[in-house]
Amino acid sequence: MLSVANQKGGVGKTTTAINLATALAALGEKVLILDLDPQGNASTGLGIPPHSRRSSVYEVLMEERPLLDTVMDTALPRLSIVPADADLSGIELELGQAAGRSFRLREALKPLRADTSADRFTYVLIDCPPSLNLLTVNAMAASDAVLVPLQCEFFALEGLTQLMRTIDLVRGSLNPHLEIQGVVLTMYDRRIALSEQVAEDVRSHFGEKVYETVIPRNVRVSEAPSFGKPVLIYDLKCAGSQAYIKLARELVGRERARSAAKAA
Repeated sequence: MLSVANQKGGVGKTTTAINLATALAALGEKVLILDLDPQGNASTGLGIPPHSRRSSVYEVLMEERPLLDTVMDTALPRLSIVPADADLSGIELELGQAAGRSFRLREALKPLRADTSADRFTYVLIDCPPSLNLLTVNAMAASDAVLVPLQCEFFALEGLTQLMRTIDLVRGSLNPHLEIQGVVLTMYDRRIALSEQVAEDVRSHFGEKVYETVIPRNVRVSEAPSFGKPVLIYDLKCAGSQAYIKLARELVGRERARSAAKAA
């Protein structure tokens, strides 16, 4: 289970969640997206408009509805989603100081973790809101690791420090096993020197945690959500689609290596 998180907006977080999930499904994995952003952009980007969302993750967190009851199929084989809606925006106030409020999502995900059937979800991607609030904390408390999309611009680096601090806090108090799964460089433009400088700085700091695959700035990636489609469906041959397929292969390779190391 991976949280796709960055508190800075506009870094390609939801775009990465949607298209990475689509690419994983295309590789034969069974994937579930949990849309934990009140804006519901991941739901919209997978072709599920607000009026079609018969239930949402809000009911899972606030009404303890079984998570599997809220899963919706998408138009893509092997890819499902638990949608979000605007009700999520008030959850911090509604939960107040309720006991266990940081573990609501972790409790809801237990049936998925316990599932050993051949039809189980092999990847769960949690699309976090662009802020470090209770929803993001719930996601990190429930996850095995955090995947960080990072836009190749100067201010993105400043926000990364705050995110790392939050991950450390969650690891120290809520989820000691939480890891940084990797950093994905997004909106990379090789024509701009700053993109290369940011990439070099991030790689020097995080080393092998940074994916070799970079997601280029690509107009087809930007257009796809307005059609309710992942870019891999909108235009498979474009540079953005090919980059997400490459990223999915790299992620699967990393996860298999990590599993093998744990088993050894």
